[in-house]
Amino acid sequence: MTKRSPKTTKIECHVGRRIRERRTMLGLTQQQLADLIGITYQQAHKYERGINRVSAGRLYEMAKVLGVDVGYFFDGFDETDSESTSERQRMCLDLARNFSRINDQRQQEALAQLARSLAERACEQ
Repeated sequence: MTKRSPKTTKIECHVGRRIRERRTMLGLTQQQLADLIGITYQQAHKYERGINRVSAGRLYEMAKVLGVDVGYFFDGFDETDSESTSERQRMCLDLARNFSRINDQRQQEALAQLARSLAERACEQ
């Protein structure tokens, strides 16, 4: 059995993080993702943790289900040195997930306007 190099392990972890980020943005659970691509919950969990490698075919299926290009899973790999998602990224994902769960379009628009106003104020200071 061959031992995986540290760089290979980093790639698996990065791809897993990107899968988890996209799944979370769409408001899907690991079980829902697993059902959509025909794998077990445990396998989906192992993919997201970088424990198991995702085959090219499976990655293609995930990209279709998650509505992204396959390259999405590799975006930012060369710039990534840390093993964990930053707190700011987690907050952004949480915000996106919760925003998508708001059913009232007026409330969504109000929240979007609030974010724009706060961002504009930050630029002025």
